[in-house]
Amino acid sequence: MGNRLKRTFSRAKHAAIGAAIGAALGGIVSRNAASTGGALGALVGATVGEKRIDVSDTISQVKGDSDDAE
Repeated sequence: MGNRLKRTFSRAKHAAIGAAIGAALGGIVSRNAASTGGALGALVGATVGEKRIDVSDTISQVKGDSDDAE
């Protein structure tokens, strides 16, 4: 349950950051580009948030396995 919440909050945080960056960059061009940039930024941010947790979990599992071997 804790891992699921951690993944959800990480994905939401990265999606919000990605949306803000995408909207800011798109806003330089036009309103429509800001909207599209925000949506694409949120999608990319959510994907990064999902993958980042997966990598962190894998690294912690590998470190945990090496600690058990000692």
